[in-house]
Amino acid sequence: MKVLVPGIAGATGRLLAAKLLAQGHQVIGIDRRPWPDPPEGVELHAVDVRKRAAEDVFRKHRPDAVVHMATVSHLTRTRDDERYRINLGGTQAVFEHCQRYGVEHVVFVGRHTYYGAGPDAPLYHREEEPPLALATFPELADLVSADLFAATALWRAKDMTTTVLRFCYTLGASGEGTLGTFLKGRRVPMVLGFDPLFQFVHEDDVASALALALEKRPRGVFNVAGPNAQPLSMIAKKAGRQTLPLPEFVLAAMLGRRGMPRLARGAIEHIKYPIVVDDRAFRDATGYTHTYSSEQAIREFSARHPVIG
Repeated sequence: MKVLVPGIAGATGRLLAAKLLAQGHQVIGIDRRPWPDPPEGVELHAVDVRKRAAEDVFRKHRPDAVVHMATVSHLTRTRDDERYRINLGGTQAVFEHCQRYGVEHVVFVGRHTYYGAGPDAPLYHREEEPPLALATFPELADLVSADLFAATALWRAKDMTTTVLRFCYTLGASGEGTLGTFLKGRRVPMVLGFDPLFQFVHEDDVASALALALEKRPRGVFNVAGPNAQPLSMIAKKAGRQTLPLPEFVLAAMLGRRGMPRLARGAIEHIKYPIVVDDRAFRDATGYTHTYSSEQAIREFSARHPVIG
């Protein structure tokens, strides 16, 4: 099978490429980020997914399947226009090219932050739930819009199989992703009086889930998770970090300063309230099981990113 992966240069994209090559697939990647030494067998195109050059890749290769990973998270600070261009604009372009050039199966890689965090949210989120808490975290709007746009392909493009996967946080040796970024400092800031459950999955299990989705081709929207969720304070302790509980107004004023992570203001809700997803539908549809425990993921992260000083 010929698989095109927009966003291939990220940690999970590289792991997915290795798995697909091992399975005998042809892998083509699109990413503006550098990947100096891609493995033999990966054809990499350093282009913007919204530009004509990206459409030329679709036209030339006519891939059987596309795994769209070229979106960015919103817990860290990113310019509004850049988020919109990458997330919503890029997703629209990818799906338009998929329809135009006869792609049989497209997988959209979303995030469980789609559901939002808030005091009235249910503990376990299911796929049919609408996005919540956009009023308190408007930076999520374009990523939510990209997710919803991808889901509309289920009825807009009935000849194409569409799989929307909403992954929980990832963690592993690369240190990439929202949770890894949050844990890299010596101190992990918390809102005084709150210790939310964090659900995460090893980055290699994410790649395995994506490869399995390409094999099984489930149609629909699915949550994807790993082991049971754990309190943020426990995760920080296992990673060898200290927690720093602060009043909310103090934490908000210190974001991006004095070693504090560069979080968007709305992200504070996500370190107050949990987002835990029910992933039974994906496991039933594909037979997916996670391989790595939470402890293994934390150990790999800590070994590669020790506290300095």
